[in-house]
Amino acid sequence: MYPLKFENLYFDKIWGGRDLELFRRNLPEGNVGESWDVACHKNGTSVVANGDFAGMNLDNLIKKKGADLVGTKVSTEWFPLLVKLINAKESLSVQVHPNDEYAKEVEGDMGKTEVWYVVEAFPGANLVVGTKEDCTKEQFKQAIENGNLEPYMNKIFVDKGDVYFVKSGLIHAIGEGVIIAEIQQNSDTTYRVYDYDRGRELHVEKALDVVDLNLLGKKSTGIKVERDGFNKTYICLCKDFSLEMYDIRTEVLEMSDEERFFIFTCVEGAGQVFYKDGVPVEIYKGDSILIPASLGEYTLKGEMKLLKSYVPDVKKVEQEILYNITM
Repeated sequence: MYPLKFENLYFDKIWGGRDLELFRRNLPEGNVGESWDVACHKNGTSVVANGDFAGMNLDNLIKKKGADLVGTKVSTEWFPLLVKLINAKESLSVQVHPNDEYAKEVEGDMGKTEVWYVVEAFPGANLVVGTKEDCTKEQFKQAIENGNLEPYMNKIFVDKGDVYFVKSGLIHAIGEGVIIAEIQQNSDTTYRVYDYDRGRELHVEKALDVVDLNLLGKKSTGIKVERDGFNKTYICLCKDFSLEMYDIRTEVLEMSDEERFFIFTCVEGAGQVFYKDGVPVEIYKGDSILIPASLGEYTLKGEMKLLKSYVPDVKKVEQEILYNITM
């Protein structure tokens, strides 16, 4: 096995734009709203772009390589993560995602908890994360019915590098003027409650079933650990995924985990991934690379910022954090 890169799966969206051209040269025509960069879902599956497995769909590669690819603690029947870049020239719908229990029963899909990293923030860049604290369920319902939801939304202006954790049940929207790296559960289930009169379907009853107005959206700051040649920040940790930021000045030596795969997404700069007996893999801003569970030792070299996402053993990560902050 070797570090895997994938073809970009682009989706035209009514709210999309062309801002990914800041660091990509392969955009199709139209308003590109989403690029699915590591995906294994019925609505889009990644195709390997490099090495001996080039041209193979990720689901077929998982069948072929099994735990060598995804790890001994990750199911080969359901790939757990979906990594996207989102370009919003206009605001996305105000929406909410269900938890696993509701989604499995009603949609036959997984629930959706996600995290956003602001890759680029243009003038006026904003997000909606939750409602204002005094919003009741009855007010929320009436506002939807009256098409007057915006006064109740917790709208915030954002800067490059901001991070927000969006738990299932949290009402939210990506506003205009941003490029977002989104790491989420492998699900495509969204319930819209307000869509700026675009005429698309709303899902009000289901949204009211799953929304939790007690959830508040707050910027994640994380726990930073400084090392020679790089800094590492533990940004968020939950049962569905862990997100960490590597700010690399020179290089960092890493080891794969036989229990799970890792995904690195470059949000600034460029570099290479070196590994035993293999050709180094280039990584540029906007690229995602999957580190197979069986890869072994590898080195991330360059000047770059990388998001590392994976399905964690929560207790093990908590122990790692405690160890690193006391060193």
